[in-house]
Amino acid sequence: MRRILFAGSLLALMGCSQPQPAEQPDVEKALNYCAAQVQRTLTELQGDSGIDYMEMPRNIMDSLSSWHTRKATKEEWCSGFWPGILWYDYEYTGDPEIRRQAEKFTASLKYLSQRPAHDHDLGFLVFCSYGNGYRLTKDPEYKQVILDTADTLATLYNPVVGTILSWPREREKNNWPHNTIMDNMINLEMLFWASKNGGGSYLYDIAVAHADKTMENHFREDYTSYHVAVYDTITGDFIKGVTHQGYADHTMWARGQAWAIYGYTLCYRETKDQKYLDFLQKITDVYLKDLPEDYIPYWDFKAPGIPDAPRDASAACVVASALLEASTYLSGEKGKEYKEVAVKMLGSLSSPAYQSGESKPAFLLHSTGHWPAGSEIDAAIIYADYYYIEALLRLKRLNEGKEVTGWS
Repeated sequence: MRRILFAGSLLALMGCSQPQPAEQPDVEKALNYCAAQVQRTLTELQGDSGIDYMEMPRNIMDSLSSWHTRKATKEEWCSGFWPGILWYDYEYTGDPEIRRQAEKFTASLKYLSQRPAHDHDLGFLVFCSYGNGYRLTKDPEYKQVILDTADTLATLYNPVVGTILSWPREREKNNWPHNTIMDNMINLEMLFWASKNGGGSYLYDIAVAHADKTMENHFREDYTSYHVAVYDTITGDFIKGVTHQGYADHTMWARGQAWAIYGYTLCYRETKDQKYLDFLQKITDVYLKDLPEDYIPYWDFKAPGIPDAPRDASAACVVASALLEASTYLSGEKGKEYKEVAVKMLGSLSSPAYQSGESKPAFLLHSTGHWPAGSEIDAAIIYADYYYIEALLRLKRLNEGKEVTGWS
């Protein structure tokens, strides 16, 4: 039988209360914890024969204690997160050895800038790795890799539809003439950046068109999102909205809504168009209103078995990071609310209920990857760790009165 319980669910079955929201996290303590876990992971990857820089940590299932790694091939969409974590850790620690490791893992992804697009996840792959590397080093080679990859991503844009194609190889399998998944909103950051740093203005136009078409068709009347929007390639018309990793076509998949919140936050940052900030509040508020007491969502807001359904810590990390930035764009009570909620999320994530501690070298427990496929359920997953350390660094900058994204 598929195992879908996590620590909080076990507490419930034992007659104990669900995890409660934690106090504001000790940011330095949490970042030092991340630095220690990074060292543990590097030691594990070293093994007896040295580090294979093409092998990237992906997940640790709940019953295991070591990373399952995957080769950084064109099919592995998560390969940019571990190099990105190393860059974030280097940003915090200043450790030259961490920088050296970040450079070596990052270099393994250069090939993505030199080949046609196999999939849409190039922003995750290259901007999390090379983007953070360039932000911290200003290495001109890194800049060129980002620019080349942005041009590659742009080849998946369909001007008739107005969005970037997701999963090119899935079209015939699912009878989806042109599909766009919510995750694709995160790839826009690389296009916006490239358009301002030597790439063509057309990259900005593609990003805006994609965001606008997604805003128009990817959300229901209550501002909850579909995972997938399917379009007609001849007319560009919206055909239907469906789920892939959520529970059902009519439900709100937690990480999908998280990608939307993060995506429209960065769209406002890059365009300063008020419509994105207004829309961001609508899609955020519907997410926040039904969260559990500890602010960590169930994997889907209509998941079967709530309150004994698995949580998704990764969604909480994405939203916490986004809301810390969004709070700086909103004056008055709304900005204050978003910051306070993000801090509460990080407080829970930094508690023993969600940190891996000594049990695993990952940062966090209790993420859900693909519940319908029975994949990565109640697991430590690399992208949860990436957005967790990003959110901690953003909170640190915010507390210090600095620009929250670190790009200044």
